[in-house]
Amino acid sequence: MKIVVGLGNPGSQYAGTRHNIGWLVLDRLAERAGWSGRGRQRDSSNVVMGRYRGLDLTLAKPLTYMNDSGMAVRKILARDRAPLADLLVVADDFALPFGKLRFREAGSHGGHNGLRSVVEELGTEKFSRLRIGIGDPARNAIDHVLSRFEPDERSRLDELVDAAADAVEAWARDGTNRAANRFNNFELRPADTDRLAAPGEVDGPPGPDGIRRTKTGWRRVRP
Repeated sequence: MKIVVGLGNPGSQYAGTRHNIGWLVLDRLAERAGWSGRGRQRDSSNVVMGRYRGLDLTLAKPLTYMNDSGMAVRKILARDRAPLADLLVVADDFALPFGKLRFREAGSHGGHNGLRSVVEELGTEKFSRLRIGIGDPARNAIDHVLSRFEPDERSRLDELVDAAADAVEAWARDGTNRAANRFNNFELRPADTDRLAAPGEVDGPPGPDGIRRTKTGWRRVRP
């Protein structure tokens, strides 16, 4: 059984924020496996498990809030008596450009409070993690990680979450080193300057009538 823990914060006010991208990846995996809505609460986490494409997976989203994530991780490992080699922690990283993926087999928490808690509770840095780039904060770091993605990022977020979910599957099948060789060089496509958001949304493309929605209202696009 491979255990994948996505770090994030519970509560609607945190849904879709940069700090919760680990939850978005687990939700995508659950959706692929047909497990959406089947999770149950145990060990201070929302947990769903089963077999998917020949993989035995446990997907866990700690409900302890980010700074105490390690409590939930320790409980999950203890219940399943799982070795650290079977654990992957998925977390955001503002030290990486938006859209970058980075596997590591071990290492420091890098200032990430969720990873810091996991390291402290497990008493070791020797566990695999997948960091997902959320971009360098242009303002206070706390405000940045708790903010939602910008329009040009939202237009590519599905592709990033899909790639990260693929990366988790590769880890579960082939281990950290092979997954790193494949995904640490992943490059998300550049933002489409002609389409910064979905049709009908602010900064999205114009409709057939040549009118697009802006922050100040609907405007006709000039030739």
